[in-house]
Amino acid sequence: MENYYTKPALIIMAAGMGSRFGGLKQVTPLGPSGELIIDYSIHDAMEAGFERVVFVIKHQIEDVFKEFIGNRIEKIIQTDYVFQELTELPEGYSVPEGRVKPYGTAHAVWCCRNIVKGPFVVINSDDYYGKDCFKLLYNFITKPTNDGIKHLAMAGYILENTLTENGSVSRGVCEIDENNKIISIEERTKIEIRNGTPMYTEDDGKTWTELDRNAYVSMNCWGYPSDMFGLFDKELRIFLDGLDSNPLKGEFYLPIMADKLTKEGIADITVLPVSDRWFGVTYAEDKPMVMKALKDLADKGVYAQNLWDR
Repeated sequence: MENYYTKPALIIMAAGMGSRFGGLKQVTPLGPSGELIIDYSIHDAMEAGFERVVFVIKHQIEDVFKEFIGNRIEKIIQTDYVFQELTELPEGYSVPEGRVKPYGTAHAVWCCRNIVKGPFVVINSDDYYGKDCFKLLYNFITKPTNDGIKHLAMAGYILENTLTENGSVSRGVCEIDENNKIISIEERTKIEIRNGTPMYTEDDGKTWTELDRNAYVSMNCWGYPSDMFGLFDKELRIFLDGLDSNPLKGEFYLPIMADKLTKEGIADITVLPVSDRWFGVTYAEDKPMVMKALKDLADKGVYAQNLWDR
């Protein structure tokens, strides 16, 4: 079984209930034959070489998730489930009184620590990433290195290609050097298109600051080497120790952890520029655009009209 657990894994974060979308958006049919966005990610990851997928979900959505997704996918690729719950914490820690909000994306990955022992890629369940990123990330994480530093990778998407006209989004905005290594990542949790320009606010819209429309941003599409979970555990404990300042809403984000490890010299992060355009259903109003984009890709022959036709 050890070989099974050390296989490169695709971790799909699917615990969110889709509050902004107004329902469980992970199970919304969007492709020309009723495919879900998650189907395209798994299809493209398998094409790139992945043989194993790990879904991070909540017990609360387990039945509906398996009905619409898991039971199908289990027949196609080796599949595991991990549950991200508020009570899933390192020994000695407890849920802050009144907390209902999840602890964030890095906590979701930490929850996989017992069944993922090899290199892995992490993605969101409700984003379309394109074929390119899975090939780039798979090649990166399966390349052996042994130079005393953790080499991470991030699929890099251009900011203006990741925005919606229908509301605000959260993005990790990156500063990179001439070698495509990340210098810093700033998590901007409220970015909107205002008068045709990407802008962010940190004071609930009182003031807005312009962003470089060509900046690379994190779409939670990350590649990690083996033996990362000791660092995830250490950083989660540091986050929890500092949670007193914001016990109900503080979150442990993947970009924030990556930025911290980079600044401490523990890791470096290579941005892998992706040629495909990202799209996703953040809001219900995004659905027609995504359906059209997937149909166009099928019409061009990028995918079969029925994705799983072989």
